[in-house]
Amino acid sequence: MTKLRAFLMIMALSGLALPAQAEGEKAGQFDYYVLALSWSPTWCALTGDARNSPQCDTARDGAHDFVLHGLWPQNEQGWPSYCTTPARDPSKRQTAAMADIMGTTGAAWYQWKKHGRCSGLGAQAYLDLARRAYDGVEIPDVFEKLTKDVTLPAHVVEEAFLEANPALTANGVTVTCQANRIQEVRICLDKDLSPRSCGADVIRDCTLTDAQMDGIR
Repeated sequence: MTKLRAFLMIMALSGLALPAQAEGEKAGQFDYYVLALSWSPTWCALTGDARNSPQCDTARDGAHDFVLHGLWPQNEQGWPSYCTTPARDPSKRQTAAMADIMGTTGAAWYQWKKHGRCSGLGAQAYLDLARRAYDGVEIPDVFEKLTKDVTLPAHVVEEAFLEANPALTANGVTVTCQANRIQEVRICLDKDLSPRSCGADVIRDCTLTDAQMDGIR
């Protein structure tokens, strides 16, 4: 018996949960979507500036607030990734057309490769669905006008989204942090993009009371 098989048998017999994430699953087998909206200034401060990303160059690409990180197929526990699918990959033109809401021309290609293939949709249909999901969420005005750096409790960000989007509930929205900064707002949606509650492994809110939120630039 191989070490891997022995490990899996022990895990099964002991009742312990197996790792939630795998790779290479069959496309279309998932329970719901997670719409991930990234606070662009955080990504720029931690990653984009070092890459000289046009997303972070206001003079070149305009200012960004919450951008579409991705529309992720999700299971009640865990998520599929890098799925096998007969669907053709999108063209450069198709992925570049998402830059207005994703920040860069390459972002949509990476999201298709890791997550979109798992949707069971064709490439353009998936990109169109991701845009519909993004357009279906109202970004609170206060964040679209945030030009100065602020420090705030993470729950305030969630509350602002709930106020701006009455159809959402607290169990269907979660805020994540990275390096003591507001990172993302994640919204759980059914396959028809109706709001729903998040699974237990998604709804782990950032609990910082002094999270940094840089102003848009």
